[in-house]
Amino acid sequence: MSRLPFEWMLALRYLRPKRKLVSAITLISVLGVMLGVAVLVIVIAVMSGFDRELRHKLAAYTAHLRVEAADGLLTEYAELARELATVPGIRGVTPYVTGPVLLKTQPAEGSSAFHVPSVLGVDPGSTVPPVSTLLQSLVSGTNELRGYGFLVGRELAGKLNLHPGDAVAVYAVNQLERWNTARQKGEEEAPLADDFTVRGIFDVGFYDLDALLVVCSLANAQDLFGLENAVHGLIVALDQPEQAAALQTRLQAQLGGRYRITTWYEEHESFLQSVVVEKNMMYYLLFFITLVAAFGICSGLITFVVQKTREIGTLKALGATDGQVMWIFLSQSLIVGLLGVSCGVGLGLLGVHYRNEFLSTMRRLTGFELFPADIYHFYELPALVVPGDLAIIVTGALLMSLLGGLIPAWHAGRLEPVEALRHE
Repeated sequence: MSRLPFEWMLALRYLRPKRKLVSAITLISVLGVMLGVAVLVIVIAVMSGFDRELRHKLAAYTAHLRVEAADGLLTEYAELARELATVPGIRGVTPYVTGPVLLKTQPAEGSSAFHVPSVLGVDPGSTVPPVSTLLQSLVSGTNELRGYGFLVGRELAGKLNLHPGDAVAVYAVNQLERWNTARQKGEEEAPLADDFTVRGIFDVGFYDLDALLVVCSLANAQDLFGLENAVHGLIVALDQPEQAAALQTRLQAQLGGRYRITTWYEEHESFLQSVVVEKNMMYYLLFFITLVAAFGICSGLITFVVQKTREIGTLKALGATDGQVMWIFLSQSLIVGLLGVSCGVGLGLLGVHYRNEFLSTMRRLTGFELFPADIYHFYELPALVVPGDLAIIVTGALLMSLLGGLIPAWHAGRLEPVEALRHE
């Protein structure tokens, strides 16, 4: 004798393939739940991975805190840096200069190429992240910035065909502004470019930095922008980047209104928030796929209840309660949901594991870039499977499967034996 309740025994018996329309509808329902869950697992894992990698890259290669003078440039920055370095939670402090420049290549043959990246002037001997992290992310050349040395990102180097040892001419924006002012006054004094040598090429794995950033020494950047001994601000590296907001409040109270302090999250808030909003929207939108599968379960059980009207009447005549009859059909919807969810989770995790191989295959077959780095900022599709997200997906899919079988099960439970047998 089976130890299963008779409701489960009947539900399993009714679900056996019999080459009938109901069996086909049941298979379609299982496939619907499986595909819905698989798509949810893949998309949510990719969104979670994208959020994690984005935060990791930003925290690793951008300033955790920036301290700037409220009224312009920082002049007495060395004293301020020493004061900040004593604050608990701060790993290090280093000055910086940044701004847009016009870059002109000087090839031995062919015409010159132009680009307008941002230059970051840093202390070449700094051991403060993210400056030290950036200087250590070289793929060729050296990070020697003394003299007129320059580091360029991999994407920018590829776009301008630059290699270590190549010469580049650099025009600062203020030079071009002075030239424009002089030209309007009738003076034709052309600006002279500063000649730099590409010493190394870095690759941080983040497209914006690799394509739009060049690095030089702090002294060279000060000369480019005519700052003399001033800097634009201080880069503050923290032991725990996620504590940037709390430390910002403390430092602002300590330093007063003479300084403006911004966190790495504030600088990229719209970008980070957009990822969170998109992930939440994906939950709602993609759950409609599972909802469609629930309608498939509902339609299949409605057909099944109509076909089994006589059997339902017989069970009721033998003493089966309304709840027991309802549970027979709810068990069917639950079994279909369990099968679909189990297969969907497995298929989804498999898709997450081979996501980049799939993209590479599609790129070879179609010649179309499905994940362009210049749009998504990453060279590979990131993913992170969060157990909490899996729990939400599995629970939601099972609940929808049960709800899909609720109406036909309730109708079957309300059938009267006499009425059920009269029409047979």
